[in-house]
Amino acid sequence: MVNLTADKPQKLSKLCLKEVSGLSYGVFMKLLRKKDVKVNGVRVDKDLSIEKGDKVTLYYTIQPNISYTPVYSDENVLVIDKASGFTSEAVYEAILNDYPTAKFIHRLDRNTSGVMIFALNETAESELLYGFKNRTFDKKYLCTVYGVLERDSEILTAYLVKDRDNSTVKIFDKKVNGSVEIKTGYKVISRGENTSDLLVTLYTGKTHQIRAHLAHIGHFIIGDGKYGDEKLNRQYGATRQKLKAHILTLNFKKEDKLYYLNDKTFKV
Repeated sequence: MVNLTADKPQKLSKLCLKEVSGLSYGVFMKLLRKKDVKVNGVRVDKDLSIEKGDKVTLYYTIQPNISYTPVYSDENVLVIDKASGFTSEAVYEAILNDYPTAKFIHRLDRNTSGVMIFALNETAESELLYGFKNRTFDKKYLCTVYGVLERDSEILTAYLVKDRDNSTVKIFDKKVNGSVEIKTGYKVISRGENTSDLLVTLYTGKTHQIRAHLAHIGHFIIGDGKYGDEKLNRQYGATRQKLKAHILTLNFKKEDKLYYLNDKTFKV
C-alpha cells in the first residue's frame, strides 16, 4: 500500500506515476479497473483531476530489493544503499518484507540515493535516534553541481525557512523571522567545464538543506527539479538530482549497546 498527498492540482495518474517508482501507466490503469485506488478514502475507477491536499492510496506493492541493496546487518542494525526514485517510506515498506522488526530512523529525499540505517530492535532504535537528533553521527554526501567553484573547500552558513505550502525551503544570508541557522561544508573533488563534483558535510540537518543551500550560492545540483534549472537539467539529460548519501560514521558512548559500532564507517 502506498499513501500519497497531492502537492498541487493535477491528474491522478500524473501524481502516482511521478511519486511511485516502477509504476507504469498500464499498471496504474489496471489498479483503477480493480478499484485499488482511493482518493480521500473513496475508491475510484477513473483518472480523476485531484486538488492540492487530496489524499491518495494505492493498493500496490513495491517489489522488495528493487528499492535498496543491503550493505551491512547484524542483530541490531541494518544498513542499506537506497536507490534513487523511491521515497524513504516506500523503501521501509520493502525492507519490512525481509526484516519484519526493522524500525524507521531517518529519511533521504525521494531522488537522493545512498546510505541509510534502520534499527532492528527498540534499544537500537533509541540509540540511533539519539545519535541523529544530537548530531553525533558524521554524514557526507556526493553531488554534482552546476558551475565551477573557485574555492577548494568552504563551510557555508545561512538561514533556512520552510515554505510548507509549496513543500520547499528558502535560504537567506541573514537571520529572518522563522529562520534557523544552517551550516553546510563542501570539498571540491573534481572540476569539469561547467560542473563540479563535491563531497558535502552536513553540520546541521534540515529539510532540503544541501539542495537549497548550494542553489542559493549559484551552484544547484544537476537534475534537481525544485531548486535547479529545468532547461539545464534537460541539457545534461538529468531527470533526478545527482546527490548521494555517501558516508555515515557512527559514534556511541561506552555504555551504549551499539558501542561495538563506535567509529564504524559505512560507505556506498
